[in-house]
Amino acid sequence: MNGAESLIGTLTRGGVTVCFMNPGTSEIHFVAALDRVPAMRGIPCLFEGVASGAADGYARMTGKPACTLLHLGPGLTNALANLHNACRARVPLINIVGDHARFHRHYETPLASDIATLARPHSAWLRSAESAAEVGRDCAEAIAAARAAPGGIATLILPADSAWSDGGAIADVPPIPAAPLPDEARIAHAAGLMTRRGHVGLVLGTGLTVGGPLIIAGQIAAKTGAKLLAPFAFTRIERGAGRPPMERIAYVTDQAIEQLSGYDALILLNASPPVAFFGHPRKPSVLTAEKTEVFTLSAPQEDGAGALAALAERLHAGDATPALQPQARPQLPTGEITLNGLAAVVGALLPESAIVIDESITSGRGMMAATAGAPPHDWLVNTGGSIGIGMPLAVGAAVACPERPVLCLEADGSGMYTLQALWTAARENLRITTVIFANRAYAILKGELVSAGENPGPKALDMLEIGRPDIDWVALASGMGVSATKAATLEDFARDLARGFASCSPTLIEIVV
Repeated sequence: MNGAESLIGTLTRGGVTVCFMNPGTSEIHFVAALDRVPAMRGIPCLFEGVASGAADGYARMTGKPACTLLHLGPGLTNALANLHNACRARVPLINIVGDHARFHRHYETPLASDIATLARPHSAWLRSAESAAEVGRDCAEAIAAARAAPGGIATLILPADSAWSDGGAIADVPPIPAAPLPDEARIAHAAGLMTRRGHVGLVLGTGLTVGGPLIIAGQIAAKTGAKLLAPFAFTRIERGAGRPPMERIAYVTDQAIEQLSGYDALILLNASPPVAFFGHPRKPSVLTAEKTEVFTLSAPQEDGAGALAALAERLHAGDATPALQPQARPQLPTGEITLNGLAAVVGALLPESAIVIDESITSGRGMMAATAGAPPHDWLVNTGGSIGIGMPLAVGAAVACPERPVLCLEADGSGMYTLQALWTAARENLRITTVIFANRAYAILKGELVSAGENPGPKALDMLEIGRPDIDWVALASGMGVSATKAATLEDFARDLARGFASCSPTLIEIVV
């Protein structure tokens, strides 16, 4: 058994059965081994940023890691923007990065680079497998590291000779340590805040906005009158009719300050204190009022679900019935395209069990409100602010949950970063409906110019336009094998969206807004 075979065998034994890849010569032995280890599903991506974003989406929906296969330092560098987002999402993910054969490293070849230095800022665990005999053991430790709380990226560098040489052995994943529970004093203090202070919010981080933890949080809210809040950059929320409602902290600084101004206390569970995305010369960075006590009940590396359960027990909330979102859909609108009308169409038609990928921060700002009472569904967003995550996330989510319809709400500017994801969606015949909001501008940056108090002239404004020539998304999608239409009215959009949801193949709808 060579090192590449032991690597794939260890991955699949450890539950990692999907690899999003863009390999090169150094990784060719991994590719060859796929035929000998059929349990691994390889999914080709035309750009490494699609591979890393798709692995993120897969992990968000399954709770377990996928892996990427990247070509040396340049391939890793191409993946870094969406690896940044995955870091902020705190998902398990394993990077396999090829390297030159050890005897070849000292030559100044064109692709030579310091891979470890490039990988380190985004890696919770990092190692180079220096022989075939070490590959399986190192891979097993990488899986354990990625799955340990709070979840993270493990990067295994694979020199080519470690892959092709014999002497590999499949290894078992070592035990994954349980996340520690916050001490009793913190649980008691949080319970005291909820009984002594007036208006209290529970800010729920990664892993606590789905399943059992969300229900427990809803029971605590019902018992105490607390409000459930999610960070603006959340990883995944289960929402819709029959689920505890949750309010997302606003992106716009002034709106967030107003939203949080009335709270006497915020209790953080696996979440960071609310702060603005960017510093501003005339606005505060901290979004909470001075009177608000911000208390961390559980840090991201701790057992947030256990902390919620312990808090509920102390508050005797186990018998409380959580308030659940009633089912209520907007009326299906007609007429000219408006942002509110587009949101109402989505709210009226979103099917049960849909997975919504939302990277439409300007044009899609009304989407969450319009879909609050839609049938139960999941919502995923950009967690790190590095744009170009939407379509790759949709690919990963669709691979993870092939029976569920995926709706990708994508801006035209950010979509151009990773439009190669459409090709992967077509090749794998994934059930994704992509909606492109073509405002032909970096509209969010225009808003930032106003917020900064600037008075931009024509040259500055021209830097934020992405027309001239206009991007033809129907042509781009069709050229990559995705059925595409352009909606000119709300009736067109409703018809095309319904067709997309009913289809088992990828579709795209372009809307000029």
